[in-house]
Amino acid sequence: MNTIIGVIAKPLGMLLNLLYNWTGVYGLAIVIFTIIVKVCLYPLYMKQMKSTAGMSKVQPKMKALQQKYANDKETLNVKMAELYKEEGISPAAGCLPLLIQMPILFGLFALLRNPLLYIDTSNDNMLFAIHQSFLWMNDLSQPDKWVLPILAGIATFISYSMTQKFTEGAGNAGGTGGMMKMMKYIFPVMIVLMGRAFPGGLTVYWCLSQIIQIFYNLRANQMRKKLLGESKKGGRKRK
Repeated sequence: MNTIIGVIAKPLGMLLNLLYNWTGVYGLAIVIFTIIVKVCLYPLYMKQMKSTAGMSKVQPKMKALQQKYANDKETLNVKMAELYKEEGISPAAGCLPLLIQMPILFGLFALLRNPLLYIDTSNDNMLFAIHQSFLWMNDLSQPDKWVLPILAGIATFISYSMTQKFTEGAGNAGGTGGMMKMMKYIFPVMIVLMGRAFPGGLTVYWCLSQIIQIFYNLRANQMRKKLLGESKKGGRKRK
């Protein structure tokens, strides 16, 4: 796992190094770096959300089949497979983009937590860059104890809440709904605690990343409403 993370973190470190050489400000380089990463991950995220919306659209049909074939699991599986094929969706399709993103996120985390392991240390400027001040922080290699962690926690709460609302009715397994509701409160608190312990540069990335994610969620929600709206119109026409 560490090898995979290193393979991913190295080119990301090269990008961060390039951005610093261009801007001369380590904090600004992290901001631009975050925007580039989020833009690159946007197609994967939207593919995942489109798959989730598709599952929400067919949820009434799935429930009808589950009720009709409650005592015949074999026929139910066949009918569900036929439904997925007819609607052009796959339950596994929403997982693939997430699986692709996870190693990238681990690489980003490793890079910004220990930048000297993955950036060009032959450049003396970079050795001092990670200790630069940014905004109200005196040293980006040191934790910001309150302001940035709290902002990151708030942004995470809003983003996670929007994602949770988006995935409601997508056919999640029983029990996961309650767990997600708990995580909506637990995860932001964890982010605040971790932000108070991790380098300020990493918390800058996470905070900005979640703010951008909020706008992505707004776009995904528009897509979901349009998809479900078209589904309802289609249902009325068939009647």
